[in-house]
Order: sequence, then C-alpha cells, then structure tokens
Amino acid sequence: MQSVDSKLISKIYGHQRGWVFSKNDFSGLGSDAAIRKALSRLEAKGTIRRVLRGVYDYPRMSTLLDTQMGPDLDALANALARKSGWRIQPSQNTALNVLGLSTQVPAQSVYLSDGPGKTYEIGNRQLIFKKRSLKESGFKHRESELVVQALKALGRERIDAKVRQKLSEKWTPDLWQKILRDTKTAPAWVSDVIRTIAKEEPS
Repeated sequence: MQSVDSKLISKIYGHQRGWVFSKNDFSGLGSDAAIRKALSRLEAKGTIRRVLRGVYDYPRMSTLLDTQMGPDLDALANALARKSGWRIQPSQNTALNVLGLSTQVPAQSVYLSDGPGKTYEIGNRQLIFKKRSLKESGFKHRESELVVQALKALGRERIDAKVRQKLSEKWTPDLWQKILRDTKTAPAWVSDVIRTIAKEEPS
C-alpha cells in the first residue's frame, strides 16, 4: 500500500518545479494530520521548501548558479487563493510580467481579490492582494484571465505580430482553443486578438 509520503511526492513531481501548494491540494490522499506530517518530513529532507506558514513550493533551480530560485509569485498567489477559497485576478502589469511581455523585474506582484486585502513580504519582493468585488471576473481558466489582462495593459495599438507570436508560443493550440471559448465575454477587440492567436480569423 502506497504511503502518504509517496502519494504526495508523486503528485509534487507530477507538477513542474515552481509549483506552490498547501495541504489542501492533497485532499483525499490521507488524513489532515497525516498530510501535514508528510509535508513536514518532505521539508526536512529538502524535497520541498516552506514559503509561508502552511504553504510550500517545489523549488525552481538555477542551472547557471546551481542553487534554488525564489518562489514563483504567480504560483504562490494562486496557491493562497486555493487555500483560502478566494477568487483572484492579476493586475494588468502583473499579467504582463507573468506572460513575459514586460522586461521590467517587478518589486511587486499585485492581484485583485474577493478575499481580504493582504501584503506578503517574499524576500525583497511583495505579493499584494487588493480587495475587490470581481463581479466581472468569470473565466474558467487562469490563462484566460492572464491574457485578457495583459492585452488590456498593452492596448490595441501596441499589439503587433511579435506580441501575438510570443503569446501563441506560451500554450498549446488546444489550450488556446479553450481560452478562445472562455473569453467570449471579453471586449470585442480583445476577443479578436485572441481569435487571431488561436489561428482563427476574426468574424
């Protein structure tokens, strides 16, 4: 019979390095106490890293420096949202950085949230949640939220072939089709850009 530790490791390794998680992400793999103890053992072994109280990551590694990199703030924001049952939406500038459309290294990653406003200090960076109603946020996929916010940040005039190519390379054609179906309620010009990226002609 597979141990709780083995079940957790299997799920952790199933994600890419940089995945951030809490015990809630392992629901059904063991009792609450067993999962908590397993996470503690995996942290002690150095398999995972504690980022915040009750939140861990599978650390990304710098091949150049052969050392652990800081946690992925977008993954951390989403892990905190799952853990607390919040809905979140990246700010436009944060979406640009997550998708690699901005060359600036941000000191802050800002998310709108229907949870409480909070600021987390992560090394020399800040992860900020700003309380909002988020009535307009209804996308099924986080990728949809990211691309819509990023396109809004750029504005229609700044979206050229280079931007569309960079975005198209972010995800598979199948995922772009899901994003296309998911963003029908986005502004018309945003939908047209997404349709073009998804290799469909605007109607």
